[in-house]
Amino acid sequence: MRHITHIRDLGVDGVSRVLDRALGWKTTAPGAIFSGRILGMLFFNPSLRTRASFEAAMLRQGGHAIVIDVNSGSWKLETADGAVMDGDRPEHIREAIPVLGGYVDALAVRCFADGNPAVDVQDQLMHSIRAHSLVPVVSMESAREHPCQGLADMLTIREHCGELAGRKVTLSWAPHIKPLPQAVPNSFLLSAAAAGCEITVAHPPGLELQDEVLSEAQQLAQESGARISFRNDQQAACADAEVLYAKSWGGATDLDFAELARQHSGWQVTRSLLEAGNVRSKLMHCLPVRRNVVLSDDALDSELSLVAPQAHNRLHVQRSLLHEVFNGGN
Repeated sequence: MRHITHIRDLGVDGVSRVLDRALGWKTTAPGAIFSGRILGMLFFNPSLRTRASFEAAMLRQGGHAIVIDVNSGSWKLETADGAVMDGDRPEHIREAIPVLGGYVDALAVRCFADGNPAVDVQDQLMHSIRAHSLVPVVSMESAREHPCQGLADMLTIREHCGELAGRKVTLSWAPHIKPLPQAVPNSFLLSAAAAGCEITVAHPPGLELQDEVLSEAQQLAQESGARISFRNDQQAACADAEVLYAKSWGGATDLDFAELARQHSGWQVTRSLLEAGNVRSKLMHCLPVRRNVVLSDDALDSELSLVAPQAHNRLHVQRSLLHEVFNGGN
């Protein structure tokens, strides 16, 4: 049984294999490869692109998806071990997850972040779901990572910029109205490291990614030949970037994030930033995005923006990833 909930489940070779297959299938669709397969999709929090792309991937290749929104149309689920269940959650994941496994061939799960990066990086709920599942589990985002997003990001860069090895990419923090989880920046960093990119991570002081993720990224970089550097100067970090990935994320819970966002409002990504360096940087963002807070209109609406093809590539990566899950990596 093959779970794929983190980039490390694929490793350098697996990332390359999923991307190669996704790119090939964009040219020649694979047909009804999921005929007779059922994917269960369990959402603990909202989704637009992830839900639509997974459902489309199953339906286009002859399979079927069953969607369950936890807390809306299903029982509320308790997730904590040892909980005294005398509140509004009448069912525990210890029963719900194996029961679902009796109906479907794989289970795709989106689960929530706690809001404390030091807790989120442990990814306890996703690990618990893996432990109780009778079928392979695929992550549609967890507290720690969003691997499908990271893989779609790499596919987009490969299509629009060329081979990934040595490609100069910058992951830049951007301001937001509230602290967001680190799952997307974690997955971009890990995926780019597995793909062999030259990565710069830029953020104001106090917004560092977690040590466990940075250590894992360095291990992947050693295997793939990637290089990773860190800057607190956004302008310098973007000077040579072929791709600028803008994303908001929060830091330590004792930070006054609203004040920090005000202090660093100049980190909003604008078209002038994309054009300020030695190359005109392509712009990427996972969406949804708050216009003129995270990205300016003139950046988001420019010919440098790849956010739409980036979102479309979610379908192609998910199709390739599901093939990986259903066929045990073969």
